[in-house]
Amino acid sequence: MTSLSFDVKPASELLAAARPSWLDRWGAFAAGLTFADLPAPVVERARLVLLDCIGVIAAGMQEPECRALVGRMVRTAGAGDCPAIGSGHGFPAGSAAFLNGLAGTMLELDEGNQYARGHPGIHVLPAALAAGPRLTSSGADLLTALALGYEIGSRIGIAAKLLVTTHPHGTWGTAGAALAVAHLNRADAAATIETINIASTLGLATSRRTMLEGGTVRNAYAGVSNQLGLTAWDLAASGIVGETDGVGSVFGGVIARDFRPDLMVDELGERWEIARNYFKRHAACRYTHGALDALGDIVAQAGGRIAPEQVASIEVDTYVWAAQLNGPEPKNMLAAKFSLPFALATFLANGAATPDAFRDEARQARATRELARRVTVREDVGLTARLPGLRPARVRLTLADGRNFAAEALTNKGDTEDPYSASEVRAKFAELAGPVWGASHAAAIADCVETIDRAADLSTLTRLLSAPAAAGGSV
Repeated sequence: MTSLSFDVKPASELLAAARPSWLDRWGAFAAGLTFADLPAPVVERARLVLLDCIGVIAAGMQEPECRALVGRMVRTAGAGDCPAIGSGHGFPAGSAAFLNGLAGTMLELDEGNQYARGHPGIHVLPAALAAGPRLTSSGADLLTALALGYEIGSRIGIAAKLLVTTHPHGTWGTAGAALAVAHLNRADAAATIETINIASTLGLATSRRTMLEGGTVRNAYAGVSNQLGLTAWDLAASGIVGETDGVGSVFGGVIARDFRPDLMVDELGERWEIARNYFKRHAACRYTHGALDALGDIVAQAGGRIAPEQVASIEVDTYVWAAQLNGPEPKNMLAAKFSLPFALATFLANGAATPDAFRDEARQARATRELARRVTVREDVGLTARLPGLRPARVRLTLADGRNFAAEALTNKGDTEDPYSASEVRAKFAELAGPVWGASHAAAIADCVETIDRAADLSTLTRLLSAPAAAGGSV
């Protein structure tokens, strides 16, 4: 065979490759999956993911950028029957899925999966919520599609190593959204495989730098994935075809490397990624959470609140991805959520890492900004080696009077190893959704989600999510 320059393989070699066996297994698995096949813990966690996503979407929809975008899209996208949750407006399916995915990442409170190294739920649920009501899907159908889309997105994230310059949002989540939509449309194995192959090549090539410098376009990545997930199914159902192995091509060489197809089917149907997810209470990048949890322990050791002015210095030793977040002077709310020095400083100034602790007023507080400059962040390669099972951080705080405190966190609160209880997740939902709709309406949504697997259709949930925010609603 004639060799080509630049390690380019000739078409005769590339096109001789057969469809991978893991993809055939996934096609059969997804096409045959029913709600009855889901273990009880998976159903329970899927309900909690549904509730949590609704809460973070509704709260995020109140942000000024989201309100402005909704107003523009009312004029440009037109009306529809799919709610942009918390806005009071209905849109066509693709526009609603986009807006809900974007809003769900605005506050950096959406759930995730540490093994996938990303946020599967917010990449899947908006597409499923947009498709389900039009198909008269049941509540059980919705949960099954959510668990299935979550599974394939997570497994691609596990099986591939994204380039370190790539942000995970908007990448493998597109395949998750597409598979959820295909399942709601009762796709057979062949259509399922085609949808996966198409969706894998529609994802974004995203930049990790956006999160570090506060490029809020990053918040749109999940929305685009949901919109493209709906499109991928429409393409497949219309006869458009993808590559033989789109996942392997894209995640084995285009935006990622070292794709391991064996991990796509390892314990498939037995180990469910949605059942080992994490929920977030700190409104900041998850990489900051171990240090924030340790700082909380230090505050308790000191007997109560520590004012920023009392602190001489804070030193943090942690793993590589957390150590990367060492910029002390964030320029906006998003950058503040990805600044470990600022997150620690605002935690002390405000008593918690709430959404308000990262807004402009808090970000511009002089004492907080000055303390952020007194925070030193270092990578400990020994701590990096403990990824992904652990997310460790060691924090040492020195007060101006010379007293020293230290604490260590091996995992983040809310992780699989130290999970929040179902009641804590519901309390988070109430805190986020209550200010948007009022406590009674938020409680009605929570009650609906609690029994969603027994709902014959999604009409009640859709009606509740279509309600406008209360006057002045915000989080």
